Amino acid sequence: MHGSAPDIADRVPAIANPIASIRSAALMLEFMGYVEPAARIYDAVDDAIRAGKVTPDLGGKLSTDEVTDAVLRKL
Repeated sequence: MHGSAPDIADRVPAIANPIASIRSAALMLEFMGYVEPAARIYDAVDDAIRAGKVTPDLGGKLSTDEVTDAVLRKL
């Protein structure tokens, strides 16, 4: 993941895509030996994407918080 997205920094509601951050956390857990929790996070993100629960950059209409909530509900 990269960039600070200054072009969308002041948007309300926030529309920055949280998926890279969430997957990075899962990758860290996997590296630390927590393979099963990491797999659950990967699956939850994949389910949210398949269900179209995404931010505008991926063709969706949800905010950052709504995408995060969708992933959390899948967990």
